[in-house]
Amino acid sequence: MNTPSRSPQILIGVVATVLLAALSMTGIALLGGNKNPGGPGNPGTTRCAAPTFAGTVVIVTTTDRGRAMMAGRGRMRGGMRLTADRATVVHGKVSFLVTNDGTVPHELLVVPLSGTQSTGTRPIGGDGRVDEAGSLGEASTTCAGGEGEGILPSTTGWVSLDLPPGRYELFCNLPGHYWAGMYTGLTVT
Repeated sequence: MNTPSRSPQILIGVVATVLLAALSMTGIALLGGNKNPGGPGNPGTTRCAAPTFAGTVVIVTTTDRGRAMMAGRGRMRGGMRLTADRATVVHGKVSFLVTNDGTVPHELLVVPLSGTQSTGTRPIGGDGRVDEAGSLGEASTTCAGGEGEGILPSTTGWVSLDLPPGRYELFCNLPGHYWAGMYTGLTVT
């Protein structure tokens, strides 16, 4: 049986990720350079003072360094990762403190998973993003809470939500980032 090659899809994904990184670094340079303002991972240089959070705090780290690696269903991924310090939390007030340990801007969205849906299986659109319908909130502001233009490298952002029991997917939805592996799951009991 003759199976179509995935090489063109992989090449498009890699090119999109490289282009996004170059454009992001250009934007950072125009904003005054990639200074290291700090964050929880860089004690002594913190310029982002997160508030005191009520309830459970989930520490989320975004990274985009490293070699390309195989991940899920044999697709080549670009080495981007979004990790959480826990996989399960108790329902109620949950705050997500997101540290960008990468070299390009990132964000965090919190979206419920339906039925038997698995993380990393959302359809990716032609713009390199997944549908954000049903999002309960996002952390995408540098050194602040809520929505914005992305959390710059070496800084933090956060969002606090009241979460009922269920399964959730945490992911970065900047173009090409979900495809590159920036998602994880969270169970709320």
